[in-house]
Amino acid sequence: MFGPTHPRSQPQPGHLYDVAVVGAGLAGTELAWRLARAGRDVLLVTQALDHLGNLYQPTTQGVGFPPASLFAQVAAQLAPDTDGWTFHRHLKAAVEATAGIHLLQSTVTELNEDSDEVTLSTWEGPRLRARVAVLAVGAFLKGRLLIGDTLEEAGRLSEVAYDFLADDLARAGVWLIGTQQTAAGVEGAPPYEVRFLTPAPSELTGFRLVRFGRVYALGRCTPGDHTYASVLEDAARLAEELAGVGA
Repeated sequence: MFGPTHPRSQPQPGHLYDVAVVGAGLAGTELAWRLARAGRDVLLVTQALDHLGNLYQPTTQGVGFPPASLFAQVAAQLAPDTDGWTFHRHLKAAVEATAGIHLLQSTVTELNEDSDEVTLSTWEGPRLRARVAVLAVGAFLKGRLLIGDTLEEAGRLSEVAYDFLADDLARAGVWLIGTQQTAAGVEGAPPYEVRFLTPAPSELTGFRLVRFGRVYALGRCTPGDHTYASVLEDAARLAEELAGVGA
């Protein structure tokens, strides 16, 4: 149900992926799943695998996932008001069962592009290589949470911000602008406001960052208003656009 039957990627140091997806929220997870089902060799790298597919709301009640999405398929197997942690566990299992996706817990800090590939530097040290890179980092580019009078360097509660990556994009000439959103308090956790950066609209042509030839951006880390449905639909469109990579 969740993927083709060709062998799982078995990467060695220096392996060249077809697509490296940075960020495993809604946008990144859906994109990686769709590309893997199209036969691409995909790296899905995130700062914390325990946060894969995390939702901004406590349950799946009324989420409105598009029917053809991985998220809708997983949700259909669960009760309508399943809590977010249970949903995450089932979603992660579905991703792990999808051949062609290599999951990696690491922090991407820098992008370097040449004519044939993109090299991703990481906080942990190893460099990652791909023909194309997609930034799906949500509200994490210089993410700051305002909780009462306290400011925390995070894109969401207990999830570290991508400060180094934001600085690297700025050094590359990408004009980053500020935006913000509010998250309601749930299950004893306080409400908070998250402030973060996105590329300015002029920095994008479709999904591609104009200052790069092989780097794309997807989801909440792009300008505009987003919903669960719109992010997943955008992931489907970008997957179609990138389906020929590595073919």
